[in-house]
Amino acid sequence: MNSKRKESDSMGQIDVPKEALYGAQTARSLIHFHIGDDLMPVDLIKQYVFLKKACALTNWKLKKLSKAKKDLIVFACDQLLKKHHTEAFPLFVYQTGSGTQTNMNVNEVIANIANKKAGKAFGSNTPIHPNDDVNMSQSTNDSFPSVMHMTACHLVIEKLIPSLKNLIKALKDKEKKFHTVIKIGRTHLMDAVPLTLGQEFSGYRAQMEDNLARIEQAVNELYYLPLGGSAVGTGINTPKNFASQVVRQISLLTKMKYKPASNRFSQMAAHDRLVHLSASLKTLSASLMKMSHDLAWMGSGPRCGLGELILPENEPGSSIMPGKVNPTQCEALCMVAAQVYGYDTAIAMAGALGNFELNVYKPLIIFNLTKSLLILSDSMEAFTNYFLIPIKANLPKITQHLEDSLMLVTALSPHIGYEKASEIAHYAFIHQLSLKEASIKLNYLSEKEFDSLVDVRKMIRF
Repeated sequence: MNSKRKESDSMGQIDVPKEALYGAQTARSLIHFHIGDDLMPVDLIKQYVFLKKACALTNWKLKKLSKAKKDLIVFACDQLLKKHHTEAFPLFVYQTGSGTQTNMNVNEVIANIANKKAGKAFGSNTPIHPNDDVNMSQSTNDSFPSVMHMTACHLVIEKLIPSLKNLIKALKDKEKKFHTVIKIGRTHLMDAVPLTLGQEFSGYRAQMEDNLARIEQAVNELYYLPLGGSAVGTGINTPKNFASQVVRQISLLTKMKYKPASNRFSQMAAHDRLVHLSASLKTLSASLMKMSHDLAWMGSGPRCGLGELILPENEPGSSIMPGKVNPTQCEALCMVAAQVYGYDTAIAMAGALGNFELNVYKPLIIFNLTKSLLILSDSMEAFTNYFLIPIKANLPKITQHLEDSLMLVTALSPHIGYEKASEIAHYAFIHQLSLKEASIKLNYLSEKEFDSLVDVRKMIRF
């Protein structure tokens, strides 16, 4: 794209690559905001195209836009939804805090595709004008937050929740499979009383089900769109009934059940609902990290660690140590969780900023939220398929640990008292004896009495 075309906007003339689908305002943004290498999310652009198509159809129904112009805009939107044209959306995340330049990027691309269809040159702005026609009845200030909600809803419903449900199903399967495998419990990384491996997995399953409920509650808040609020929420320059009709049209196009916001001022001036969703993703990350660390510990070894789980051999674990197997999926999931914590911190700060009628950290919020949703979805899917489903219980090692544990002495406390039970445990540890041997040596219990009281099956409530 070495050859250029001249375009004009309210700021004057500027060079635009001759074959670029975007226009003057996008070209200005590329000059003034060439910051880093993070581009606006593709998922957001797609949702913006749905919004623009819905606006054109609604403006036509409300007799604000001619049928000919409506048809051209709809054609352009359909072309983008089919072919995407990602090269036409080159803007960086760190731009105007309202997202105006991305809104205009979408407007310009739609206008140029429509005008080419009408036989006009790129940049001609005729018969379709980016502002007057594509942006009709809208402001960035109400369209961008609407698209933020739409993007988040789409990714949660289409990617995150299915991945989380797959993880929950795999945990349920392991819970059932390991239902009767009795193992030693651990608290403070030290031996504790027994439980079943299935009960341990039931804890992870319940954590994930709680996270699913939180995320579903958070995403339900995002089905309300502030579109129709225009510049500051009052709806200036929008036709009567525009808000309700355009949101209904968006729902039809996206097959999602969106509703008009009951108060557009709050959703344009602040993004508490998106902050809430991000916080629920941080909580999910905390649960995933806890579970991953536990499973990695249980699979440590295979001979010099806990070794209670047999890890899947997915790839060589070392470039120098042959035969090494590492809990790589656990590590990847934990790195993702740590990154989501970082994204959430930025989202929380950004959600608290901006002044009066407009939050001006919108691109950052949706970029970070999109990243969190994508990496959480993908990492949970990989973890489920390549780690959780293939792992097996190492029954000999589990039995060995169970038999060696001193904390089985807890079963004796109700019968001989805490002090004597504690003495047995200490005596056994110091003299390298079994609990039974220590009990007999101290003359606190006979072998028969010990066997009757210390029965691990009685210590487990299935």
